[in-house]
Amino acid sequence: MIKKIYIIIGSIALLIGIIGIVLPVLPTTPFLLLTSFCYAKGSERFYNWFIKTKIYKKHLESFVENRSMTVRTKASTLSLASFMLLFPLILTDSIHLRIFIIFLYIFKYYYILFRVKTAKERAR
Repeated sequence: MIKKIYIIIGSIALLIGIIGIVLPVLPTTPFLLLTSFCYAKGSERFYNWFIKTKIYKKHLESFVENRSMTVRTKASTLSLASFMLLFPLILTDSIHLRIFIIFLYIFKYYYILFRVKTAKERAR
């Protein structure tokens, strides 16, 4: 039963990740990472299928193998996430929430720029 739940959650995350490839307001990488995790827990067959897809190879493979992202991936991740955090930062009246969002900005930029290695673009 638990394995089926992992497969369902992984499939939903995959769908959202694919939508995120097309719509720039949704982050792709976290949903694809969730897909990978859930498929690995739920079904070896689903996991093996997923890691052979073009989606995995393009968006996750270098991160999973080398804990690295290309400059383009880093830039898109940072810009999209920053854009999404801008709305609650502007719209909220709570000083505590604003401080928390600013902390998220700082942590996100620090982590992606300094903790995640930069990989070279692959030839297509």
